[in-house]
Amino acid sequence: MNFYTFVNNLLRDTLDNSLPNFRPELVLCATIVAMLLVRMPRWGHKINSVCIALPGVAIALYYAAPWNFLAQGSSALEPVELFQGMLIYDTLTVYFRSVLLVFALLFLVFTWLSGIPDREDSPDFYTLVLGATIGMCLMASSNHLFVALLGIEMASVPSYALAGILKGRRRSSEAALKYSVYGAGAAGVMLYGISLLGGALGSLHLPTMAAQLAALSPETLAERQTVLMLGGLMVSVGLAFKLSAVPFHFWCPDVFEGAAAEVNAFLSVASKAAALALLVRIAIGFSVVPPSLVAESPQQEQVTLEANANAVGKVATAETSEAMGIQSAPGQKAARHFIAGLIALLAAVSCTFGNLAAYGQTNLKRLLAYSTIAHAGYMMMPVAAAVVFLGDNPDHVRQAVTAVCMYVGIYMFMNLGAFAVVAFLRNTMRSEEIADYGGLIKSSPGVVLCLATLLVSLIGLPPLAGFTAKFAAFAPLAAKMQTNAYDPLLMTLLVIGGLNTVISLFYYLRVVKIMTIDPAPEDRLPVSFSLISAEGVFVVAMTAPVVALGVGWDGLHRWAQAAAQAVLS
Repeated sequence: MNFYTFVNNLLRDTLDNSLPNFRPELVLCATIVAMLLVRMPRWGHKINSVCIALPGVAIALYYAAPWNFLAQGSSALEPVELFQGMLIYDTLTVYFRSVLLVFALLFLVFTWLSGIPDREDSPDFYTLVLGATIGMCLMASSNHLFVALLGIEMASVPSYALAGILKGRRRSSEAALKYSVYGAGAAGVMLYGISLLGGALGSLHLPTMAAQLAALSPETLAERQTVLMLGGLMVSVGLAFKLSAVPFHFWCPDVFEGAAAEVNAFLSVASKAAALALLVRIAIGFSVVPPSLVAESPQQEQVTLEANANAVGKVATAETSEAMGIQSAPGQKAARHFIAGLIALLAAVSCTFGNLAAYGQTNLKRLLAYSTIAHAGYMMMPVAAAVVFLGDNPDHVRQAVTAVCMYVGIYMFMNLGAFAVVAFLRNTMRSEEIADYGGLIKSSPGVVLCLATLLVSLIGLPPLAGFTAKFAAFAPLAAKMQTNAYDPLLMTLLVIGGLNTVISLFYYLRVVKIMTIDPAPEDRLPVSFSLISAEGVFVVAMTAPVVALGVGWDGLHRWAQAAAQAVLS
């Protein structure tokens, strides 16, 4: 191929294939530019930036069009590599991109109602929010480890600034400093891990890395095993940081306490959704090469089908090599065993530590910070199950990824609603301490009912949506029991998840008890928060899906199933 042909093919692929499927992110970029340009004229300061951001996000969601691709199932969208294999466009991308954009819409309305940011800071604030959202969309569609790192940094750097958005407050500045220091360290470690994996496998393109790993002979695999394991551990540091998984959670409680509740909502929902999508991409993408991608992708970097077939032939018959051969190679087996064990360990420790540490908290934002750590553990459990099932049952893999998608969709409403109540009550009574919530049932019964509903849903009790999310997350862990099989790793996770759900009862219900039974503090400002207000309507709007999805979750489940079809296509 000569240079002219190469450039011509590159332009054709970019203009005809990549850019049309990248339109939501391009619209967000254009919205950011519009918000910055509108400040230049003298009359620009009269325009609230949220009035520009809201239509921009709505247009991006229109181009994402989840109703076109997810409602019709996986047949409506075949996976397509964008920008020469750097990104992947499939139903999983559509789902997580749509979740992020729906959350961005709700978040913009939330901040508009809460008053943070003010009009002076709103252009900067919403520029950071949309910039971070673009990075999270890149994380969800990453097909290359450098793009994954780029997405993490695009999401993280604006978040550092958002954590310190409360100017003149020491705790807010301290939160931003701690967050940025931890983030820089995690990014450095992850980058070094990426370089180790790239050096050992000769590529950072995930399908190519998996194919290279499958093609390694047992002798070569033994020689490079230490480097591969060390690289995998280092890459997991960056993912665990974004998930606030133990032991990379240290920033989370302090940042949540010092930052505004609005920023906490953004960090607890959007960051986790993007990090989970990336975790699924890397964990499954590194552990298996779908035959269709191996055959069709032009970015295999000299990894030929003959080399793959040679690696497969050692462990698979000719009949199964096309469907399961790459997955059965010794390198893939070792990778699955390592990745599943690592994710399971992080999940078990995170949910246990998060629930136990939440007990002694007196600040509601700090309590919800430990709650997000615990829920990160719950959400990682089905990812570990998906990796375990890669070797024997594709249906169980899709069931596990479906559980992750459902959990993220439900968690968005639960956590955003909880932080919305915290922010609106902060504006009314100037406090975020749990003790100051005493006796709220007398002055604001509607808000207490909504917050209690959200907290009980976070526990995972029926008939609320939190139970649906927990049930979906735990079901893949027990999937092998349907065939009278037993997996000690998954069963251990199931027991730990069940015990932690019981443990979480106490600290969530303690908040409900204080609001309904304890007397009001004498030194507290008068509280009057009616649901018949713009803020009250928003709280009800976040609580309603938590109730509705507990009994009518079929629609969300169908969309999540359609998203999960992409993982092995």
